[in-house]
Amino acid sequence: MKRILILIGCFTPFMMFSQEPTKVQQPDTIGKNQKEISVETSRDSISDEIKKLLKAEGRYQLKDHETAAKYDSLWLQELYESELFDTLYNDISHLNYEEVEYKELSTDTLKKRLEKLNQKTPFNVAYNPALESVIKMFLKNRRGFIQRMINKSSFYFPLFEEELDRNDIPLEMKYLSIVESALNPKAKSRVGATGLWQFMFQTGRMYGLEVNSYVDERCDPIQSTEAASKYLSRLYGIFGDWDLALAAYNSGPGNVSKAIRRSGGYENYWNLRPFLPRETAGYVPAFLTMMYIFEYAEEHGFKVDPRGEVAYFETDTIQVKKMISFDQISELIDIDVEEVQFFNPSYKIDVIPYIEDQVHVLRLPTKDIGKFVANEKAIYKHIDEELAKKEKPLPQLFKMDSQVTHRVRNGDVLGKIAQRYGVRVSEIKRWNGLRSNTIRVGQRLKIYPKKPVAVKKTSSSKSTVNTSGLKEYVVRKGDTLWGIANKFPGISVKNLQDWNDISGKSLKPGMKIKLCQC
Repeated sequence: MKRILILIGCFTPFMMFSQEPTKVQQPDTIGKNQKEISVETSRDSISDEIKKLLKAEGRYQLKDHETAAKYDSLWLQELYESELFDTLYNDISHLNYEEVEYKELSTDTLKKRLEKLNQKTPFNVAYNPALESVIKMFLKNRRGFIQRMINKSSFYFPLFEEELDRNDIPLEMKYLSIVESALNPKAKSRVGATGLWQFMFQTGRMYGLEVNSYVDERCDPIQSTEAASKYLSRLYGIFGDWDLALAAYNSGPGNVSKAIRRSGGYENYWNLRPFLPRETAGYVPAFLTMMYIFEYAEEHGFKVDPRGEVAYFETDTIQVKKMISFDQISELIDIDVEEVQFFNPSYKIDVIPYIEDQVHVLRLPTKDIGKFVANEKAIYKHIDEELAKKEKPLPQLFKMDSQVTHRVRNGDVLGKIAQRYGVRVSEIKRWNGLRSNTIRVGQRLKIYPKKPVAVKKTSSSKSTVNTSGLKEYVVRKGDTLWGIANKFPGISVKNLQDWNDISGKSLKPGMKIKLCQC
């Protein structure tokens, strides 16, 4: 069997492969009276063979290498959680620099540690009472937050350090990503700054980040880190001081220049701080606080695991040759949708587009990319057959202008709206910058519908979720969540999982599946 391996050049520095020879895995035995089946990419009848790989529980069992245990789903939720971003944003915006009693860290010890830290970094880490206040506040009141940041950093920091080093940026700048986004690639501020490094729309475009109806590279860890490095390098070239470059990154070079004028010509951040916007005034102290706490994490009782659950270099990419949704990837590769979302945060509507002469890649753990590569032809042929059964093909559904506007009516809630358009509540919140589930009558919401029936422009009160009127579906032999969802416009795989508290592996012939949140 001819092996297919597609590597994208810009991702090469982050791909590391095992030195051990790959073990050839024997095909599964489907049943006592059934023939063993091996899926090969060279066979014309590949789609028929894939269908034979369906087991009783209704999940595709594509194989490549022996796989390790599934990543802890709670850990993935932890990495993806937006609540941490809100916590940090509020803390930085409301710093009061009052004295904090924290007996575990004396002023003398802090001074010595800061002096030692100052000797090995180009940042100005000199002691002052305001910085001591911020450090002790976080150590005393935000220990849970700090531990969670340490957990998340084990995934992102190796990537950041590589890119920062390539652009001659101090490696300590990696701590800026905590202050900017709490290491949430989907973080979005009240003014629209997005991603790990919080780029505004125009600034992102200036530094080569693609933003369109499908893709937002401000959320891509590699692309956004490269852009942030270029931006920071330019700011340092202007001000010649990393503290001022940090302040300019947050508030803009113009505000730093104004602060210099208003202060009478001072160029030290701590002298300029009273003349900077309130959020920026707390920005550099928060950055230095993160630097100190991370550098002395063990001394303060935090658990540090340099490897974490999965390292970024244990992932790999493949360029897609057809449009494919996260639900399809989840069903075919046997990987949770949440994992696909985590490793591919730049795709806005959980769809990887295919556009001629453009590169769009799927990133997954190496073991899962292996399964995709080994069965690539089968996967694409199966998708084509599934699309042919639909009333409207996926490419027509996800045109660039497929955005619709939903006007909130009396009685609407996010769950009901999400169900109507076949999307998730979290997606509606992300598309519209919502920080809670609260919406008001008359509010206009931007929606990227995932089912053709959901984009009908009509004021009819008829449900668009289930045109047949059924509330339950009886599982048949060979059924999958993906297949069931396709039978009922407006319903996604995630809907079925949430409403029935199941995964794809739980399906058994005869069991009843709810088709609504009822």
